[in-house]
Formats: sequence, structure tokens, C-alpha cells
Amino acid sequence: MKFWKEPSHRAAFIHARLATAHYSKSFFISTLMLPPERRWATFALYGFCRHADNLIDNPRNRTDSELINEVKALEQEMRLAYRTGESEHPVIRSFIIAATKYQIPIEYPLDLLKGVQMDIQKNSYDTFDELYVFCYRVAGVVGLMMTHILGYKDEAAFRYAEKLGIAMQLTNILRDIKEDKQVGRIYIPLAELEKFGVRPDEIKNEVISNRLRDLVRYQVKRAHQFYRQADKGIPMLLTESQFAIYSASRIYSGILHKIEARDYNPFEGRVFVPQIKKFGILFQEVLRTKFQKLKEMANCQRYRVANDQQARA
Repeated sequence: MKFWKEPSHRAAFIHARLATAHYSKSFFISTLMLPPERRWATFALYGFCRHADNLIDNPRNRTDSELINEVKALEQEMRLAYRTGESEHPVIRSFIIAATKYQIPIEYPLDLLKGVQMDIQKNSYDTFDELYVFCYRVAGVVGLMMTHILGYKDEAAFRYAEKLGIAMQLTNILRDIKEDKQVGRIYIPLAELEKFGVRPDEIKNEVISNRLRDLVRYQVKRAHQFYRQADKGIPMLLTESQFAIYSASRIYSGILHKIEARDYNPFEGRVFVPQIKKFGILFQEVLRTKFQKLKEMANCQRYRVANDQQARA
């Protein structure tokens, strides 16, 4: 029986699927045409990541120390799940099944939980190097875990998957500048605010200026660079999985184009890519994948024919 259909696991996988559809329509759409096993494993991965993020994004009436205790409890359950291969935690239950099947190393989910703790303990970063560590932990490792699930033809794919995770997290930061400042967080490195002559209180008070636009433009350009670097690794994935990552990359980078269209004003409200455009991107990438698969089959056929001709010569 398929792992996501096993009666004792079914509820956990359904929960993961619902969480993916509810919290990230872009990501959910990008997974729709994946082979079923990889799709359900992706839901399990997202369900765990979203649960961890929600401990901070929806902190309830809890102190920082209480939130950290929650994260540490999740970490302990993850360690036990890796040791025993099972868990009664509704989120880790489906994740550990997927992690075992696709050989996801334990350091990746543990790194993600370290990133969640960083978000409790820090509300700003002095330099981009510091911010990169945070982005790696909360998003880069997600790219690494996804690479295990999607399958790869070249281990160099992991290096580029990390870059895509960083690109997506930088995009989230730019999209959410207004929301984050309302809860006391400024993720753009303080050294770069100073470089462009922007004071933190200008962001807190939504003071738009050419200096701020230049700062946001600089951040957008950096995120685009990470997307371009990441694109080099997508052909290293299994052909049947490539369209999902091409789609996710194009949908997310589309948010940057929306920010550019607003003349780099981060205070006009959250930007998004319309649903119909997301499906259009998915359709284009599915067609591209189908064409690539046909091309690979044709190349294999030509190779066999050439070998047969040489053997008969």
C-alpha cells in the first residue's frame, strides 16, 4: 500500500496536504503535477515546516522562553522520530515517513528549528552574512530536503537548491517589510540601511523616500541574482520533477517583479501573483518538461541506433 494511504498514517498526510493548500497556494500549485509519491512527501515536508514557522508567526499569548521551550520540545520529538522511525505528533508523523523513504538527513530539520529559534531571539541582523545564516536555516535547508524528495541526477543540485531557498526567503522578506515592521522586525541588514542612509524608524513610520527605494531596489537585485544562480541546478533534478521547481521559482520571482512595478514602495500592501497566472506558469512548465522528456527519449533512441550501426559495421 502507498505510504500516504496507509490507514494509520492517512489523517496525518491529509492534514499536511490541507496545511500546504491553506498556507501556500503558490507552493501547492507547483506540486500538483508531481508523481503522487513525491507530491505527498512534499506535503509532509511542508506541513512540518509550516508548523515550525507558525510557532513564531502565530505566537499566541506566550513568552519568548515558552516559545523556545515549544521549539525544543519539537526538536526532541524529531530526534526520537529519527531514532525510532515513528511519531504520534500529528506533523512529525507524516514527515518522518517521508524523511525515511527519501533519506533526508536529520541535520536539515534540526537546522530549520535553529532558524525558528533565531526568529524568537533576534528581530534584526547587522550584516547580510548574519541574515544569510537565518535564511539558510529557515529556507535553504528546505531546498535541500526538497532535492531529496524530488530526486536528482547530479549531487551539485544541492548547492543550487540552497540558493533557491535563499532567493525565496529574501523574496518573503521584501514582500513582508510592512507586516514585519508592525511586529518589531526589520530583516534588511542594518549595515545596508546605514549604507543607503535609511534609519530604522523611517521603516517603522513608513517614510517613503528615494533612499528607501534605492535600498529596496538593491535587495530586489540581490534576490534576482540568487534565482539566476539557482536556475542552473534545476536541470540536475530528475526530469519529472523539474517543472515543479521551475514553476515555484517563476511564481516567487514574480513577486519581485510586482515590487518593481510599485516603484520599490514596500508600504502599499502585500504583493502577490494572481492565481490564474500561477496556473499559466504551471502549464507552461509542464509542457516544457514533457518536451524535455521527449527530447531525452529521442536522444537515447539515436544513441541506440548509432551503437547498432557500429556493431553491424
